[in-house]
Amino acid sequence: MKPFFERAGAAFAPGPHTRGPWSPDSMHGRLVAGLFAHVFEREHHEDPFHFARLTVDMFRLPRIAPVELTTEVIRSGRRIRVLSGAMTSEGREIARSTAVLLRRAEAPPGTVWTPAPWDAPHPDGLPVQEYENLDWTPMWETRPIDGPTFGGAGRKRAWLREIHPLVAGEPLTPFVRVAGSADFASPIANSGDQGLHYVNADITLYLSRLPVDEWVGFEVASHLAAEGIAIGDTTLYDPQGPIGKSTVCAVANPREVAP
Repeated sequence: MKPFFERAGAAFAPGPHTRGPWSPDSMHGRLVAGLFAHVFEREHHEDPFHFARLTVDMFRLPRIAPVELTTEVIRSGRRIRVLSGAMTSEGREIARSTAVLLRRAEAPPGTVWTPAPWDAPHPDGLPVQEYENLDWTPMWETRPIDGPTFGGAGRKRAWLREIHPLVAGEPLTPFVRVAGSADFASPIANSGDQGLHYVNADITLYLSRLPVDEWVGFEVASHLAAEGIAIGDTTLYDPQGPIGKSTVCAVANPREVAP
């Protein structure tokens, strides 16, 4: 499969298959999150630190045009590191991101309540989601667990995996893989029986650990909406169990699209 981006000097040049659902000449928001994760990890990751949180604020629709990212270290402590990043394209800033890295350590003693184990079947035994009547092509593979992942008023669960490299010639690491998929929280949590009418303005990804393979499971944990503002919350899994959360805030958008 073609990569989403090619290196072009200091910039990342997107291919036409980076198109998102909201405009024919705009990139998908999930790629914005993926690029921030990619650059943060390449420039600032160091064991035994772990990316525990990634927040991406998307305040302009990203056009299919080269983008550049700059990062800086806000705090570098013994147990916590905080990073900040900005993305620019065509001479203007289109998104910002913050990452929090925490130092791995031995678990403290005692027992803390946790939810029951996820009862989802392994993705290898599930059919691939087919999307019909779309004017664009979804850029991932989805395997629904309890019916369609888009539309309908029921609670949704699904497995998702990448089918394209992010940057040509550069590995798709577990952190970049899950960061790039985190935007899926918006369509799976915010779509209903009349389609998707919310466009998310941010993504906040929390990770207690990294996924062990290419599959990331999504389960809608909560959806709240009032006066055109929605909050979608999903729990994330891999085949071994829960790994984190992806939460989005979104604003009503009158155009109906699939994820």
